[in-house]
Amino acid sequence: MFDKLFQAQQKAEEVKKRLDSISVFGETEGGKVRVVASASKEIREVTIDDEFLKQLDDKEELEELLVVALNKALQQAENVSQAEMQVVSQDLLGGLGGLGNLFGK
Repeated sequence: MFDKLFQAQQKAEEVKKRLDSISVFGETEGGKVRVVASASKEIREVTIDDEFLKQLDDKEELEELLVVALNKALQQAENVSQAEMQVVSQDLLGGLGGLGNLFGK
């Protein structure tokens, strides 16, 4: 039992490292406002096109575009994270023999 717990802990660490190394993106205005985040939901970069920035008249518009781009990046990070965790969960349940089918799988 402790062996399985240790295995699960190791898998979780592997997933975290993998998520840290995966980059996801959120963009608005055709890429003129772009956010790069890790799949572990850490914002790594925010880029705003210089020409686009010069054309903006409204600070609120830029703030709204940043919020949209950030949310897109974080949603992609969540999707990747869920997919990775699902793979790990299936691996762990598969290692439990017949118990993996216990909940209707």
